[in-house]
Amino acid sequence: MPLQPVMLLLAVILSLWAAAPLRAADPYTADRERMVARQLKGRDITDPRVLAAMGRVPRHRFVPEHLAPLAYSDMPLPIGSGQTISQPYIVALMTQWAEVKTGDKVLEVGTGSGYQAAVLAELTGRVYSIELLPELARAAATRLQELGYGAVRVRTGDGYAGWPEEAPFDAILVTAAAPEPPPALAAQLKEGGRLVVPVGPRRQVQQLLLLRKKSGKLVEDKRLPVMFVPLVPGSETKK
Repeated sequence: MPLQPVMLLLAVILSLWAAAPLRAADPYTADRERMVARQLKGRDITDPRVLAAMGRVPRHRFVPEHLAPLAYSDMPLPIGSGQTISQPYIVALMTQWAEVKTGDKVLEVGTGSGYQAAVLAELTGRVYSIELLPELARAAATRLQELGYGAVRVRTGDGYAGWPEEAPFDAILVTAAAPEPPPALAAQLKEGGRLVVPVGPRRQVQQLLLLRKKSGKLVEDKRLPVMFVPLVPGSETKK
């Protein structure tokens, strides 16, 4: 056999050999690839950076261990404390709508397990996340640190109030439904910034909105029927 084909064959064998330990260490690699191909590319997720981010973040590490085999299914899953992790498509859609660019400053309201924050951290190194429930905030911060997303800043607080000392933000994503877009979040959004937020009554069909800030006002760009857990004001936890 000529030398060039032999060298090419060796290169292929070495590349497969090198990839084997990585796949062995992550038994869900194939599931994640299928998720991206069928649930995201198979629908309307077209941003290559979002698709790449969804293909890198190990969603099974952000759900309870006994639910890991379902992590890449097309469904939301419970994460404890009455909260859920959104289905992969909704996470990807919200991320795509937010149009996050490298260097953008992004606020997430509703850290939950930390999965959405990790996806955002794949796109920019400036991610801030607020979680009302201290136990979820602590667990998410620890998980993000362990998985290499330690640059994400997580704090316990009232999502309705936002994070004023770090404003303004290029994009804000809210992962729970409010009766209307919180005014404090609108105020903390840059001119031209994007606010992605589900709006509507509790335990009923809501509308996921993409709002852009134009001349100081929020202008609706897109909407989609959804169902999210409610965004609870901090005052309600003190009753």
